[in-house]
Amino acid sequence: QVQLVESGGGLVQAGGSLRLSCVASGRTFNIKAIGWYRQAPGNQRELVARISSEGTTNYADSVKGRFAISRDIARNTAYLQMNILKPEDTAVYYCNAEIGSGSYTIGNYWGRGTQVTVSS
Repeated sequence: QVQLVESGGGLVQAGGSLRLSCVASGRTFNIKAIGWYRQAPGNQRELVARISSEGTTNYADSVKGRFAISRDIARNTAYLQMNILKPEDTAVYYCNAEIGSGSYTIGNYWGRGTQVTVSS
């Protein structure tokens, strides 16, 4: 019902910046929130940032003050601006769309991921 395509990953030096994009298509009217997750080798997938349909944002403590999530409703696109990148930020970053209404989430969709590598 919903397709997600991430882009913008790459190799960057510590202290640098990168902006990830997530374009949604299909039944986008049912999306109530978009989240960015990441997973490094040997680690579990973790929530990095989330933005709801109302515009409310949430961030992992490790990225507060450095990362910013935003949206362009007209373009069905969500962004993750990443600044002051650290080697610990190296991971595959995934876009997630939550399907539902209000406090009810009835399903979600995932993109295929984009690699972010931060060198020291």
